Amino acid sequence: MTSSTTPDAVQEWQERREERRAAVSGPYGPLALAGTHWLADHPEGRIEGLPGHWTVAADGAAVVLAAAPADGLTVDGTPAAGEFRLDVDAGPEVARVTHGARRLVVLRREGLWAVRDFDPDAPTRRAFAGIDAYAHDARWVRPGLFRPYAERQAIQVPNADGRQRGFVLGGELAFTLDGDEHVLKVAVEPDGSLWAVLADATSGTDSYRFRFLRPPAPAADGTVAVDLNRTLLPPCAFADHFICPFPPPGNTLPFALRAGERNVLVR
Repeated sequence: MTSSTTPDAVQEWQERREERRAAVSGPYGPLALAGTHWLADHPEGRIEGLPGHWTVAADGAAVVLAAAPADGLTVDGTPAAGEFRLDVDAGPEVARVTHGARRLVVLRREGLWAVRDFDPDAPTRRAFAGIDAYAHDARWVRPGLFRPYAERQAIQVPNADGRQRGFVLGGELAFTLDGDEHVLKVAVEPDGSLWAVLADATSGTDSYRFRFLRPPAPAADGTVAVDLNRTLLPPCAFADHFICPFPPPGNTLPFALRAGERNVLVR
């Protein structure tokens, strides 16, 4: 640790690391994602490895699951027989459809419907050995300034599955390091917090190919602490079936960001 790093800061950072490990390695954390199945790719309604018949409703506003008792599915905790109209699930913990220990989560992105299969016995979860991270260093805690755009900007960026998808930017986050100003284009979450998708000089070599940073909501004057020690691996670092966005143009930092999470460790 550096001389300006306090024991309290290191302890808080370590506690966050332990909470993060518990969250990603839980029975329905990102390591448990065994598949994302887009219904547009299965117009006949049959998905290999998933019981039941899954189609988009005629009005396009829901998914219709047709299940027989032999499928072994439950909906809302009751053995499923018949047709069920399903809306978007908030996450695997509250998914309406289950198959044994598996949670089948209904997802919608840009008007397209999908079913995500969260399986506690997924190979990625069984192989997980931890998250490699850089040591905490107070040098990476920088005062920042959020500069909102007059209007939010919708752009297209590549995603981890090879498709281009929309990404809405709300402004720019500026901070200085060693006397130089650096700027990241950021999205603004519903609670006012920020979300940056970024790369740096370590990406793809000493760390994963890109990472996330989620600073808190800025103060009224736009000031916000930029703690680069909290740089996170994206969900697609844990399982190939996530569709994480790549960094937007301009979000590759010109220096080696040796802070935050680096890579997933496997057995």
